Amino acid sequence: MSPNGKTVPVPVGGWLDGDQQRAWLAYIRVQLRLAYEMNRQLLADSGMSLPDYDVLTGLGVAEGGRMSITVLAAQIGWERSRVSHHVRRMSARGLVTCGLSAADRRVTEVTLTNQGRQALEEAAPGHVDLVRHLFFGGLPPGLVGPLSEALESVYAHLTRHGSLPPPAGRGQAED
Repeated sequence: MSPNGKTVPVPVGGWLDGDQQRAWLAYIRVQLRLAYEMNRQLLADSGMSLPDYDVLTGLGVAEGGRMSITVLAAQIGWERSRVSHHVRRMSARGLVTCGLSAADRRVTEVTLTNQGRQALEEAAPGHVDLVRHLFFGGLPPGLVGPLSEALESVYAHLTRHGSLPPPAGRGQAED
């Protein structure tokens, strides 16, 4: 029963057990705090937000620095409308361009500009230093491999069963 006296529905699979709850809450605390720290560092050092960096990084590894909004959304795990609005703002700052695809005029493509590539290259060293210090600095070296395996397994399951399509070029890995 909840504090207001109403009956609370029980999840279909039951509540998380103690270990699951501990792991989930630890993940949430790390994810939220790390996102805050990365955003703060990027804004302070290069004037770009973490969402800007996410978009630039996604485009930075794409063939020709270009991809459709739909593919970019799947790549960085955002809804298509969020990507569309965000890249419009980034376009106004000269970091990306948006336009119709030459191959399919129904598709909007986002392209990394030279200015965007330069901004990414200038922001990357500070970002990597922060990740190395705050994330890997708190992780014993023997746990890097097992953590990578655990996160890859969760990600494969998430892309297979979640509502966003898997990123382009990545099959639906078995879980």
